[in-house]
Amino acid sequence: METAAAVPSTNGAAPPAEPTMADPGRKTVLVLGGDGFCGWPTALHLSEAGHDVIIVDNLSRRKIDLELECASLTPIASMNERVRVWGDVSGRDIRFVRLDVAQDYDLLAALLAAERPDAIVHFAEQRAAPYSMKGAREKRYTVDNNVGGTHNLLTAVVEAGLAAHTHIVHLGTMGVYGYGTSGGEIPEGYIDVLLPGGRPSKILHPAYPGSVYHATKCLDALLFQFYSRNDGLRVTDLHQGIVWGTNTAATARDERLINRFDYDSDYGTVLNRFLVQAALDVPLTVYGTGGQTRAFIHISDTAKCVALAIGNPPEAGAPVEIFNQVAETHRVRDLAALVAAKTGTKVANIANPRKEAAENDLDVSNAKFRSLGYDPVTLEDGLLDEVVGIAGKYKGRVDTGKIMPVSFWNSSRRKECVEAGAGGGVGNGGAFAAAGDTEGMLHALAKGDEATLAKLRAVLQEQSVSS
Repeated sequence: METAAAVPSTNGAAPPAEPTMADPGRKTVLVLGGDGFCGWPTALHLSEAGHDVIIVDNLSRRKIDLELECASLTPIASMNERVRVWGDVSGRDIRFVRLDVAQDYDLLAALLAAERPDAIVHFAEQRAAPYSMKGAREKRYTVDNNVGGTHNLLTAVVEAGLAAHTHIVHLGTMGVYGYGTSGGEIPEGYIDVLLPGGRPSKILHPAYPGSVYHATKCLDALLFQFYSRNDGLRVTDLHQGIVWGTNTAATARDERLINRFDYDSDYGTVLNRFLVQAALDVPLTVYGTGGQTRAFIHISDTAKCVALAIGNPPEAGAPVEIFNQVAETHRVRDLAALVAAKTGTKVANIANPRKEAAENDLDVSNAKFRSLGYDPVTLEDGLLDEVVGIAGKYKGRVDTGKIMPVSFWNSSRRKECVEAGAGGGVGNGGAFAAAGDTEGMLHALAKGDEATLAKLRAVLQEQSVSS
């Protein structure tokens, strides 16, 4: 695996006033996966706050772009260009080290021993549930990369003698709780139970992963519990909702700092797909009934919450700290209605490629971040700007054939989607033509079946009447 030396950036710019090294607020922070969708804006946010930031990444997400033949909607610069430009506009240096956390254990261990970081933010995992269900190769890669990388990190911290010194902040997912109807508010990580004999205990919330990706996050959580108890590691696990938005104040400072925006069916979140479809003025494709309720958070709030977590580490030997990193919850059909109301776009329901509850409620506690001053950006506040400012600006880069689902949870899901013409990877389903070509999209979805075409037209008509 290629390794790059640190890439300092001086460029003759006079840096702004910074805290001195004696200032306890200034930390050396490693951002693992710092080239990614959440990692890059978080690294800039931490750098702007005065921390010494080192990005560690193997650029695997860029390789997957090539594999899927679908680039970011936004044109992202190379990693070296990104950190150089950040140095130019901010007067602050971010170093970049290229290594694979899951494969290059010796390099990782040497880096930790040399830098002795105060905090490590762990984003270095394959993050897409659909990609993790694509096939045997992707399932095995997701488990090997995610669980292997997390375990390498924990082992390396212990072996470097940093267990009591270095605070690990891990980006987890709300999906560890599962997406059934819980019957009440989901607490932050732990629940109080009564064991047989009336013995009280506090345990991890039961895990109900809905994909291989979500299963790896559950396995991460068990590793954190073990190393916290066995070696005294200080760990914060952030159970995050679906991230929306593209830019933060830092990434918006220069076009070459822009964050990535994934819209394809494997990596694009439901809201990103809706935003691109709205920008193209084609129907928003809702999986199933749209009754799935999910938690959401803006990308700028992801960076802010990570910074809050870094500033509030658990004590050495304390249990793993768990935060629910969410701003709000929405049913998918209500989210589609919100986008449709702001843009005038129609809505179309298609067969669901996922094995999941058709309808669920989701009530989530985020009291811990609220108590630290977290004031979230909401969809109502920033959604239209995102449609116009990002999806609209770059809609000429959209490959419309990449929006429809190509990964299926099991053979029965695949069969139903194929029969309904809702699979982008089978024939030409979903590869609709120009923006606004609604009839062309319907014909592509129907795959020549007149009965299916009639049903799809009826769905559009119902949505039009209801809106």
